[in-house]
Amino acid sequence: MDTTPIASALNAWYARTARELPWRAAAVTPWAILVSEFMLQQTQVDRVIPRWTAWIERWPTPSALAAEEPGEAVRAWDRLGYPRRALWLHRAAIEIAEQHGDQVPSDVDQLLALTGIGPYTARAVAAFAFGERHPVVDTNTRRVLARMMHGKAAAGMPAPSDLSDMEQLLPEQPEAAAVCNAAAMELGAVVCTARAPRCDACPVAQWCEWRGAGYPDNAPSKRPRQAKFASSDRQVRGRIMAVLRNAAAPVSTAQALAAAADGGVRDPEQPRRAYDSLITDGLMVEFDGTVRLP
Repeated sequence: MDTTPIASALNAWYARTARELPWRAAAVTPWAILVSEFMLQQTQVDRVIPRWTAWIERWPTPSALAAEEPGEAVRAWDRLGYPRRALWLHRAAIEIAEQHGDQVPSDVDQLLALTGIGPYTARAVAAFAFGERHPVVDTNTRRVLARMMHGKAAAGMPAPSDLSDMEQLLPEQPEAAAVCNAAAMELGAVVCTARAPRCDACPVAQWCEWRGAGYPDNAPSKRPRQAKFASSDRQVRGRIMAVLRNAAAPVSTAQALAAAADGGVRDPEQPRRAYDSLITDGLMVEFDGTVRLP
């Protein structure tokens, strides 16, 4: 399959219609792009934009963040969810400042050695911050590839073949390849959506195997759904974190446990379980009957 015209059509469409997201601006630094990749994991774009903007204004370089207590990173993370990402980003900032002269490395292996950076984020930073040629595959991209290249209504579980598919699609020229990665993600986010794909607006509809087959209902078996957030341990942990973020001084253990229970719990042990898990994760520090951010 000659993918050259597909990549060309994708890139031309992206140049015309891409959303103006702040981390896509021409003058954005590799550090700012790395921060965006941390924040965008499992989090909607509209929730990330204000937090990312405030973060970059406050900490425009890794060393600026590294100079702060890790608890300040957790506080600034606010309600983005999965706050351990804030701790990991703080540790990565220290590593970049101390080991890389305050400059985000472009090498994938060096990126992988930083705290909190896995294969996806390493390739994304290398591609989007430095224009290097690496396949970058997120959930939206996987759906586009499944429909266009394999005639499936949805993607199955992540597999190494996802990267092979994207590698096949990428132009040889590195900068064009980076744009193609972004374009495939954008297409999945705004056109080739999970529930209501807009095939009439798709720049690659003529090459789509799923469309050509008449949109068969052939999605692979779905993965188990994530447990509901309401009354979950995640929600109870979030109540404690909200108290700590808003407190100017340490709060008592009793106050933290009361906050955990406020709003209802699933079982009597849930507040203590959430409390203990925050200690274990390093998101909360105990001292003489009180707790605070790290």
